[in-house]
Amino acid sequence: MNTTSLIDPSDAVLLLVDHQSGLLQVVADGSINDLRTNVAAAAAAATLAKVPVVATSSVPAGTNGPLIPEVFDNAPHAVYVARQGQINAWDVEGFRAAVTETGRKTLIIAGIMTSICVVEPALSALADGYKVYALIDASGAYSETSQRVSIARLSQAGVIVIDTEAVISELQQTWAREDYAAWGALHAKVIPGYYAAAELSARTTAEATGDAAADFEVKWATERNQLR
Repeated sequence: MNTTSLIDPSDAVLLLVDHQSGLLQVVADGSINDLRTNVAAAAAAATLAKVPVVATSSVPAGTNGPLIPEVFDNAPHAVYVARQGQINAWDVEGFRAAVTETGRKTLIIAGIMTSICVVEPALSALADGYKVYALIDASGAYSETSQRVSIARLSQAGVIVIDTEAVISELQQTWAREDYAAWGALHAKVIPGYYAAAELSARTTAEATGDAAADFEVKWATERNQLR
C-alpha cells in the first residue's frame, strides 16, 4: 500500500463517526469549538470536491446525543447509517455497504472518541484493504494522553494521520477553479490568520488600483460567513 501519495479526491470517502452533542462534552484534549470548526470544514470540503460522506452515531437517543448540525449543514449529501449498539462502526453491515457502494478505496476518518470511533474502524478498514487517513484535529479524546496513544497506535498500524488543512488542500488541488472563493473560505475558517493576510493583500491592491472593493472581499467574505 502506498502511504506517501496525496489524497485522490476521485477515490476518497469521508467517514464521520459519532460527532454527537453529548460526546462533545467529554472532549478534553483541545478546543471543542476548533473541533466543530474542523468537522464543518472537512464536510464542506468533501461537498465541494464531490467526495461521498458516510456518517453514523452511537445511541443518539441516549446520553451521547444527536449528531452535531455541522455534519449535514455542510454535507447535505451525507449518507447516515444507524447502529444497533455496535461500538465499532465497521462492524455494521450497512456502514460497510455504504462505503463499498461508492467504489472508492481511500477513507478519511474522523470521530469522537479517537481511541474508539477512529481507531476501531480505521484498523478494520485497513485490514480489509483500504487506504486509511485519520483526520486527527476533527477528532477528539477525553485526555491528551489518550489522543497521543491513539495517534501512535494508528501510525504504527499504517494509518496515515492528517489534519484538516491538509485534507482541504489535497481535495482542492488547485486555485485555478471557479469555486476558488469557497475553498479560500474553508482555509480561512481553519486558519483565521490566513483570511486576515488575504484580506490585507486585497485591500492593498484595491487602494493601489482604485477599485472600490477587491474580488476577494466580496467572494471570500460571503463564503466564509455561510460556513457553519
